[in-house]
Order: sequence, then C-alpha cells, then structure tokens
Amino acid sequence: MGFFERNRAEVEAKGFDPERLPPGQYLTERFPVLHVGDVPTYAPGEWNLTVTGAVSSPFTVDLEHLRALPSVSITTDIHCVTKWSKFDTQWRGVRVRDLFERAGVDSRATHVMAHAEYGYTANLPMVDATRDESLVVYSYDDADIEPIHGGPVRLLIPHLYFWKSAKWLRGLEAVMQDSPGFWEQNGYHMYGDPFREQRFWGD
Repeated sequence: MGFFERNRAEVEAKGFDPERLPPGQYLTERFPVLHVGDVPTYAPGEWNLTVTGAVSSPFTVDLEHLRALPSVSITTDIHCVTKWSKFDTQWRGVRVRDLFERAGVDSRATHVMAHAEYGYTANLPMVDATRDESLVVYSYDDADIEPIHGGPVRLLIPHLYFWKSAKWLRGLEAVMQDSPGFWEQNGYHMYGDPFREQRFWGD
C-alpha cells in the first residue's frame, strides 16, 4: 500500500468522512509554508486593501477599519495544489461579497482579480468570490495570521485549491472578463477545483 492509500485509510480510521479528502490529496495536521518571494513586513498603519475595477464607489480600507467591519468566523477544510489538505481550519474575516456591495459592484462583472504583494495575482469567477465562505481574513485559529501564512490579511476561497487564496492581499478588482493570474500564466488551471483535480492546464 502506497503513501496516499495509507493516509486515506488513516483518515477513515480517525473517524473522518473520507469523501472530505479530494482525490490525489493527503491529510496533514501541519500547515506547510509555500509562497513565491520574500515574506513582506509592514510598519504600523502601512497595510491597506483597495476594492476597485467595475465598481461605482471604489474605496481603500486599512487594517483597523477592516477589523471593524461586520465579520464572520468559519471552520473549513483547505486543499493545496501540492497535494496536502488540512481539515477544520478556523478563520475570521469579512465576506468578499460585502466589500463589493459596499463598492457598488457592476452587475455585469463576471470575475475578480485578487492583487497581492510583489505583483502576485489570482483570478476567480465572481460567483465563487462572493460565496458565503469566501472571505478576506485576518485571523487564523483565534490569533492574528502569521506573516508566513499571509498575514496580516489574506484571501480565503476554501472550495478551490489554496493558491487561489492569495497571501498578503492588497486589492480586489471586479472585472468584465476572465484573465489568468500569476500561477495560471505559469500552467495552473484557470479554475482549480480540488475535487476534480484541476491542477494544470487541460485537467
């Protein structure tokens, strides 16, 4: 029996529903660190987030004001394209939907481009970015998100592979058509459904 088969058997032995683990994934209790470039640092008050694009009232919010907005807490599984999954992760943040509603998003906008530090981008269908569980998060496991995991603020789109949940988020742009983000330009799937193993072009 190979590693993935043993891991899946262990998932079931621990009492988890094996259907929670997408094909080709293994369950870990760790939180692996994977990113491109250096981990950014911010002086107090330096970080902010812009909501722009096909909106009537673009705005910028700093961390203090983001934390003051109505927020939600969720417990969710996450799945990395490098094949690890982590169950029952706990996050708090503001719904992407609420941010776009505040900005007056154009009803014709079909997609979102997430912008992060160092020019990193990730594309998402608007319908996915505005689901109940799609959040701009600032808390993980009841604490501030560590910089290595994308703090102070990252995107959370838990039903897609985790590269779509951009670390060090700095902007949400509503757009009228889809275009590839950073990893999508480098061979990753435009959508990224872990249960359909949409890792790369053609999957």
